[in-house]
Parts: sequence; C-alpha cells; structure tokens
Amino acid sequence: MSAPDAQEMHWDGEADLIVVGFGGAGAAAAITATELGASVMLLDKAPFGHEGGNTRVAAQGYLNTSTPESATAYLNAMCGPYPVSAEMVAVWADEMCKNNAWLSSIGGDPQEHQHQPAGIEFPELPGADCVHKFHHGNVLGYSKTWEMLAEAVRARPIAIHYATPGKKLITHPVTQEIIGVIAECGGKTLRFKANKAVILTCGGFENNQEMIRNFLPGVSYCFTSGTPYNEGDGVRMAMEVGADLWHMNNFAGPSMALKVPEISTTFSMRALHFSFEPAGGMITVGPDAKRFTDEKYKTHHGKVHRNGTWAALQTPCPMHMIFDHTMFTSGPIYEGNASYGWTQLMSGYVWSQDNRAELEKGWIKSAPTLAALAENLGIPVDNLQGSVSRWNQMAAEGQDTDFGRKLMMSSFDAGPYYAVELSPSMLNTQGGPRRNTRAQIVRPDDTPVARLYSAGELGSIYSYLYQGTGNIGECFAFGRIAARNAVAELPWE
Repeated sequence: MSAPDAQEMHWDGEADLIVVGFGGAGAAAAITATELGASVMLLDKAPFGHEGGNTRVAAQGYLNTSTPESATAYLNAMCGPYPVSAEMVAVWADEMCKNNAWLSSIGGDPQEHQHQPAGIEFPELPGADCVHKFHHGNVLGYSKTWEMLAEAVRARPIAIHYATPGKKLITHPVTQEIIGVIAECGGKTLRFKANKAVILTCGGFENNQEMIRNFLPGVSYCFTSGTPYNEGDGVRMAMEVGADLWHMNNFAGPSMALKVPEISTTFSMRALHFSFEPAGGMITVGPDAKRFTDEKYKTHHGKVHRNGTWAALQTPCPMHMIFDHTMFTSGPIYEGNASYGWTQLMSGYVWSQDNRAELEKGWIKSAPTLAALAENLGIPVDNLQGSVSRWNQMAAEGQDTDFGRKLMMSSFDAGPYYAVELSPSMLNTQGGPRRNTRAQIVRPDDTPVARLYSAGELGSIYSYLYQGTGNIGECFAFGRIAARNAVAELPWE
C-alpha cells in the first residue's frame, strides 16, 4: 500500500510502531512490541525527568484481578447506568488477571498491598473479591513501580524522544490509514513514519480547562493533582481522524484542594484528609458562606453515596476552608504525603512548617474577626458568622446534625481566623477515543481507524465508578493488547 506523495514525504525518523506517551500504558506497549521483535519509537510531551504521566506520581498500585469471572461481575456492577459491551468487559477481565505474570516477565517483583480488604472500594458489589492490589518491590509509593517500568524501557532498543508532543496524525492519501505522527520539538515540526501502526497512550484531558467545561459534569473548572502534561492531545488527534468518543463525563474526582498560579498542580489540605485530625476548628463553605458537605468524608475517587446512588461530590465554587488559629499553629496545613501526587513528588515546593511563608504569599488569608475575613473573601458576613456559630454549637454537643461529620469535632477559638480558597481537583479523566477489543480506535459506526490503537487513561474502560489501582492495571493490560495487534499489522509500504 503506497502512494507517490506518501513515499516521497520527508520523514525525520521511522519505526514499526510509534507510541505517543511515555507513561504506564506507553511503557507496556513499547516493551511488549519490542519483545515481539518490532522497532519502537516513544514520543513524550514532557521533558526528560518529567516523563511517566500519572503512573509516575500515583501511589504505584496496579490491579491484578483474581479470576475473569469475578472481574467481569465487578466491572459490570461498577459501570452501573453506563454499561460497557460484554465483549470489551470480557477482554479486560481476562487480561487484567495476567498483570503479575507480565510484570515478573520483565524483571518486576509483584508484592500485594497489605490490609487488602480496605482497598476494595465497593465491597457490596458482586465480584468485589476479585480486587487484589499489587506494586513492584517491597516499597509502596515513591514511584518504585514506575522506576522499574522506566528502567525496563530504557534497557531495550526503544528510541525515546522527550519534549516532543504528538500534534497530528498523518493519514495515507489513498487508503486513509494512519501512517505517522507530526510532532514538535524545540520549535521544529517533525514527521515520524510508523511502518505498522501508531498507539496513542498520552493520557486524558485533566489539564485542559476548555475540555473540562465541555465534558465534565458539575465543575466549571477543575485542576489536576497528577501530571500537568495531560492536556487532551490524544483526544484531539483521534477526533481529527474520525474517532468516536466514550466515557467523556467520567473522572476520578472531584476532591477539594488548593490551586495557586505559581504551581501547575494542586495542594491537598491535611485537614480535609479523612485520616488526619489536626487540632482546631475547621469547616468548608461555598459562595454563600454556608457548609455543604461533611469535610472529612472519604470519597471513592470523587464519588459519594447520596440518595441511594453514587454521584460526584458537589463543589460549589468558589469554596473556602475556614479555620482557626489553633489549627494554623498546629503544623503545616498541606498534607505533603511524599508517596503520590505531582505537587509532592515533582514540583519541588516545600511547604513551611508554620504556614507563615504561604500566609505571606497570600495563599492563606487571615483576619482578626470572622466579619473581616468574610469581607476579605467577598462572601456574606452574616452567613459565615452563622456557619461558624452553628458549627461551634454542634461541636460542643458532639454531633454534626447537618452533614454527619464525625472527625475533627472541635469548636473554633477566639481568633484570628484563616481561609484557603479551594478548587475542584482530580486525579485523571477516564474519557477519550473509544477502542474495541483489539485496542483499535473506532469510529461512530464501529469501524476501526486503520493502524491506530490506544491504551490507558486515553479512552479508559471505566464509565462510572472506579476501583483504585484500576487505571495502571488497565494501562498494562491494554498496552499489551494494543502492542500485540499493532505488531501483527503488515507494513503499509
């Protein structure tokens, strides 16, 4: 299959497969394809040292399900009102059981998380016993699983181009097959030839505010706690060649976090984490200066059980965390867990132990009275005073009769008072180009876009509820599926 203008096109490099995105899915696809004898080129948007996508800054767990039968039941139940075809569920369920064997085959050391039952997010659903979370080696977190994957990629003859985002897919002028990728690097436009296929593994759109407004329900803006390089490039490139989309309204969020202009990703607040109980009084309020939720509720990746169903946490913006001087002086208000999150692992920012540096930056607002604080924030004075007064009464009685909060049941002290503006935050989006059982990207009529594959969070299988570690597990599973089928393609020239 060739055409004169395709043959005569200038190419800046070529390989059997071009994989766009060097995270968990890209690593799995590149390693698998290389093991099958194909030449592979990896393109990544991030500069060297920032590659890895969300896999690099997740808690490093991946899902290895126990049996296809229970995995099928569990995924079907998690999909709920947004079912996925039986064929897709079956392929996912079968391949997810093979993650440990694959990791071992490339030099990994699968170790199951301790306290496993607590890791099943929806134990009431059928098939929940399939959930088994693993990580590489004897340390959970701190990017150890990612480091093993990256080392496995670099130990193989895989050409990696950093700071080289894919911008456009090149189609054959006659057959309309995907034959390459247009990328950019250092201000130059580059054309890379894919002799067999292109695999898109470049993540979601969690750092693209326009796509967030267009696709995600309940949030007019949202910021990522994961990689800032996921800006929807794969969604756009796939749409340009006719791809169908699915699961675009699903995301692992929202939570409530601090976002400041100086840092590209969010800060998690220690007082809002369900397992921390710093001293002092604290509530969160919406633009009307009234509480709207149990601040210490543990969401299931942004979903809360409400009125008999699961739905995204409500985040009326602008939101503020209001707290007293006791909490301000009890230690850093930033969670700072160094085992996951882009801000924690990659930004290099060190939060001050007494919160004074952040107060001076204006990230934390302060006033001697609640009335002055409300005026500073531009929220109703009477409502804020009333919200704190009501909280103090309920705290004294030991019962939150409004939202059922059970942790940090302390009254506010006499001041001064403090506030941090909170924004909706998320780990990642799940939507993107729809794929089939062969990991081919398909059009609305179900026909494949020839020689175009995908894996990972770019068009994830998770349509409604999400089980923690499921995304990295899916990265491994569909990365392998995509690679096997892409390598089997005959060269187009």
